[in-house]
Amino acid sequence: MNPLDFLIPAAHAQATGAPAAGGSMMSTLLFPIVLIAIMYFLMIRPQMKRQKEHKAMLDKLAKGDEVITSGGIAGTVVGLSDAFITVEVASGVQLRVQKGAIASVLPKGTLKSA
Repeated sequence: MNPLDFLIPAAHAQATGAPAAGGSMMSTLLFPIVLIAIMYFLMIRPQMKRQKEHKAMLDKLAKGDEVITSGGIAGTVVGLSDAFITVEVASGVQLRVQKGAIASVLPKGTLKSA
């Protein structure tokens, strides 16, 4: 007995004129449905959760919050608008970035201690 017999099933000839099994059609249709369900729970649902958390974080932004942009720039929020945020990165140096570019909000006093 070959060890590969456990992994690869042996092919058997089918008698001519034998009717096809009705269960094989159901299993053929069930496999893609199960794959889509697994993809939804492992990939799509967690991504939607992260997007919702990011949107909630952006909605709670206020002046004086310390933030990090997706580009790695850290600063303090000095101005807010619908689509853009003004971030002060040094004394007198202000950058306008899109709201979506804010990666995270830091705890108060983080930038002063660094």
